[in-house]
Amino acid sequence: MCGILVVHGLDKPASHRARFIALSKKQRHRGPDWSGCFVGGQSLLVHERLAIVGVDTGAQPLVSDDGKVILAVNGEIYNHIPLRAKAPGYKFKTHSDCEVIIPLYKKYGKELCGMLDGMFSFALLDESVTPPRLIAARDPIGITTLYQGRNSQYPGAVYFSSELKSLVGECDEIIAFPPGHVYDSADNSTTRYFQPSWWDGDQDDVAPPTTAIDYKLLRETLEAAVRKRLMSEVPYGVLLSGGLDSSLIASIAARETEKVAKAQFEQRQRKLAEQTSGPPTPTNGGTGLIDEDATLASWPQLHSFSIGLENSPDLLAARKAAHFLGTIHHEYVFTVQEGLDAIPEVIYHLETFDVTTVRASTPMYLLSRKIKAMGVKMVLSGEGSDEILGGYLYFHAAPDKKAFHQETVKRVKDLHTADCLRANKSTMAWGLEARVPFLDKAFLEVAMNVDTSEKLFSKGAAQEVDEDGCPKMEKYILRKAFDCKPDGKPYLPKSILWRQKEQFSDGVGYSWIDGIKDQANSSVSDEDFAKRRERWGNSVDCPDTKEAYFIREIFDGMFPEAAAKTAVRWIPRADWGCASDPSGRSVSIHNSAYGQGDEE
Repeated sequence: MCGILVVHGLDKPASHRARFIALSKKQRHRGPDWSGCFVGGQSLLVHERLAIVGVDTGAQPLVSDDGKVILAVNGEIYNHIPLRAKAPGYKFKTHSDCEVIIPLYKKYGKELCGMLDGMFSFALLDESVTPPRLIAARDPIGITTLYQGRNSQYPGAVYFSSELKSLVGECDEIIAFPPGHVYDSADNSTTRYFQPSWWDGDQDDVAPPTTAIDYKLLRETLEAAVRKRLMSEVPYGVLLSGGLDSSLIASIAARETEKVAKAQFEQRQRKLAEQTSGPPTPTNGGTGLIDEDATLASWPQLHSFSIGLENSPDLLAARKAAHFLGTIHHEYVFTVQEGLDAIPEVIYHLETFDVTTVRASTPMYLLSRKIKAMGVKMVLSGEGSDEILGGYLYFHAAPDKKAFHQETVKRVKDLHTADCLRANKSTMAWGLEARVPFLDKAFLEVAMNVDTSEKLFSKGAAQEVDEDGCPKMEKYILRKAFDCKPDGKPYLPKSILWRQKEQFSDGVGYSWIDGIKDQANSSVSDEDFAKRRERWGNSVDCPDTKEAYFIREIFDGMFPEAAAKTAVRWIPRADWGCASDPSGRSVSIHNSAYGQGDEE
């Protein structure tokens, strides 16, 4: 991913060039590899590049052959190769996955957005029409970040940026651009292009789905989602917490990496054989010609990364999963004080005051710095599963399957305000790209349409078991889909596959959350906390704990009130009897971080 900053509708934009380059520099951490700038008749596009695909030739903004269409993209288009077939005759200048957007626009207009499979935010300027036209779009779920702004001094201008910090000095009105939408300057409209079958708009009376569970389809769709996200020309790895979601992604990625490695090895062997006169001389037990520079030991292996306090639940579980999967595993131990020291930096990069997001982002932010220092530029991550499948522990309190389904839809819709924002900004703060297979459009279509009855779960004495003795716990259908041995080897050990849900901020070590609370209690006086509504009013955004007050005060010291309107708090369902504290430990059913079963 990258960083974009775009303004459209300015008079003499060339006179603003230096200022916009300076504004874009505030998000250069998103694209440390190169910077580019295009100035048009009414527009200015600045791009900060993180090169993952088309490394040598993909500098942006991209410009069409006739110089009339200019494009700046933050993201990855996984289906760019088949999409190129829809643009016969177009002469591509680069190997970039993003360039395909230009010929698609020329042929399909803004309808191209629905054709893209990936994570993206882009702005495309068309100077072949009068007045010049700008369209801007964000991926269906909001995996990438995008903000839209207005400046009262330039009432006809519209601004777009990957991060708030590039707009707060320029715009007095800022919104988070909605996922799955496209803006068109031709009529100043913003319309939804993403219309999946499970999306219910703003209706509260939509019946829950009744499609019977197909475990094989669920498994193979997720495998395909991981496979397409291994598109990379640079070193990559997986974030591994030892929980179900990250461990499954790591398991699939390890299998796919091994397949690619074997294919490359076999291709190299064939080339060597073709260069050798006569039949190959069997060696190494009769396996055929062996290239000494491409032995099994030199096959690519997947790298996995975890972080936690000393002996935390996640470190222990991730170590077990990595050993089982055979990844090259890297674990990093941080202290509570190191986390506390990083909180202001984390809030600066997150651009939100949500307690849950700050808690979980801090260790992810620290880990991302370590990963980037190793030369890795892309990682796979497990965000989205809990929202899609109702995996948060508080879902056990859903009064019925209708309410359960509506809550999953709401959580998926709001992912761009929480987990997607965290995964994007915590990693991109260090120029590391995070890809999230669970939010693949095809997987969403399958998983969100499963009969909601299959997703319901209970705990304690009321917990059911299936015919194999497996507990009907949270995310049961996902666990069951991968509780198999299609190639003779299980995907994960039973103790990982059936491990109880841990919030990430809990799993890195319970002392982490306790440490933040202690810091907040010592920093925020009882008198100041009592007057919080005088400062922030009675809205839902008013801090309800000293920890929230502590985080909000840091945020307000960095960002103006206009920016605060883009932040959204992650709050469990109070009407289901859930505590406002999002920690998993606040849920009464939470007993242990560890699963059950054999190591099989």
